[in-house]
Amino acid sequence: MSNTAIKLDTLTTEEVELLNSKNGLYALLRSKKTNIHKALEEVKYVTALRKSQEELIKLQNWIIKHQKKAVILFEGRDAAGKGGAIRRITEYINPRHFRIVALNIPTEDEKKQWFFQRYIHELPKPGEIVFFDRSWYNRAVVEPVNNFCTDKEYEIFMSQVNDFEKMLIQSDTYLIKFYLSISKKEQARRFEDIKNNPLKRWKITPVDKKAQALWKDYTTYKERMFETTNTELAPWNIIDANKKSTARLQTIEHILKTIPYK
Repeated sequence: MSNTAIKLDTLTTEEVELLNSKNGLYALLRSKKTNIHKALEEVKYVTALRKSQEELIKLQNWIIKHQKKAVILFEGRDAAGKGGAIRRITEYINPRHFRIVALNIPTEDEKKQWFFQRYIHELPKPGEIVFFDRSWYNRAVVEPVNNFCTDKEYEIFMSQVNDFEKMLIQSDTYLIKFYLSISKKEQARRFEDIKNNPLKRWKITPVDKKAQALWKDYTTYKERMFETTNTELAPWNIIDANKKSTARLQTIEHILKTIPYK
């Protein structure tokens, strides 16, 4: 108790109030060992997240009212936290006015279509936000690394994608591109966590199992993707995602800054 008291003496009035809040007390009491620093960090994150989520509701209302369209892409290595970031962003906004798109392997018919065609079908209608949990950029990194496309198909994509995005933006659509970046060590740690959790094991795919061995190949294609597609009109926003809470707040902050809802 004395150690706890000493630590409490070093806290500011604002930090004490945070710890005395409902979220603060929950953070303090849910662990057998009291860790004030960890609890304070958690409650600060939750508080900041809630404020940002309130702003996201205002942003969505603005999009609905003014019949705007927004496309938000989430790319990154396997286990980078793309799905978790999207869940925090969409947690409290109106489900009737947003969609999360995570396309499966293309059908035989889709393989014979123009590559972008099936993504065009998923684009937002006026007053809607669409989140892509992986997008057309599968062809820039995942597909060539795993031999899911030919060299010719890859080069065609790379020659067309900037024009495709330019047309999208010129059609009065906000386009935000996120790349969640994690280290090789952090990816390995997250894979191990998933394997050891019976509620998460379903997330591991055959592609995930090869991700560590193919790390350098992913890096090579990722760097070319940035070099070719990081345009002034549609820039990449690279987020350090080794710490999930920080990455989630940064993605929301960027969305709020980019779309002029105020």
